[in-house]
Amino acid sequence: MSWIAAYNTNGFAYHRLPEALDLLGELGYGGVALTLDNAHLDPYGPDLREQVARTAAKLAQHRLACVIESGARFNLDPRIKHYPSLMTRRHRGRRIAFLERCLEIAAELGASAVSLWSGHDFDELGDEAAFELLADGISRLLVRAEELGVDLAFEPEPGMFSETLDDYARLKKLFPSPRFGLALDLGHLLVTGECDPPEALRRYRGELITVSIEDMRRGVHDHLPFGEGDVDFPPIFTALEEIGYRGLVAVEVSRASSNAAVFAADAMRFLEGFRPV
Repeated sequence: MSWIAAYNTNGFAYHRLPEALDLLGELGYGGVALTLDNAHLDPYGPDLREQVARTAAKLAQHRLACVIESGARFNLDPRIKHYPSLMTRRHRGRRIAFLERCLEIAAELGASAVSLWSGHDFDELGDEAAFELLADGISRLLVRAEELGVDLAFEPEPGMFSETLDDYARLKKLFPSPRFGLALDLGHLLVTGECDPPEALRRYRGELITVSIEDMRRGVHDHLPFGEGDVDFPPIFTALEEIGYRGLVAVEVSRASSNAAVFAADAMRFLEGFRPV
């Protein structure tokens, strides 16, 4: 066995979710990073139970492993992207409730994990106060994750309050539970410049829950199709094999949605070139 080639549904923003899953299954993907969004398994839709049942059937039909992504832009506020965050004093309860719902949907789908990030310090609380609220939110979510048997994967995100691997490590010290680990986006490391992707894979080999991959230019947070940025991919796949990683390696190119089927096919051909013989 090896790592699992997967695709993030935020790269199929203009497709119906069942059709996107059909396409990914037909292309040979073994997994999906399912971003719960207004048009893709709307977590607040009146037919949520039916959506979950249909999605579970599609995942089973195509034998797709699944992680749930919680990074939809406007599903909690139609005006402000990613608002509220876990650190927003007045409305943070909405974010916590949403993430708890993500965990519950993950459990119903048989998904292994829910990925989340810190969000922004919208209220400009400063490091100490913002970190206290962030840690409190994760503590509450981890209780529910452990009840449901779903992993909670934290993703450092450039431009957000927690954007580096050191920021993740700061949280991991507080939450040593094996249910809390790292969602590593390899392209982000070219933005933050903190270390090379293969180094990060080796350093956090025991804490990796899910991995995202795309091309990226150094210093620019723009998810690109393979071959359009500065990522050196062969050492990454060497490191994945070396550490024995068996989870999802999910392509994340949300801005490719206008031609999603073509980009997904191209990405699959690219990934297959790194499969061990």
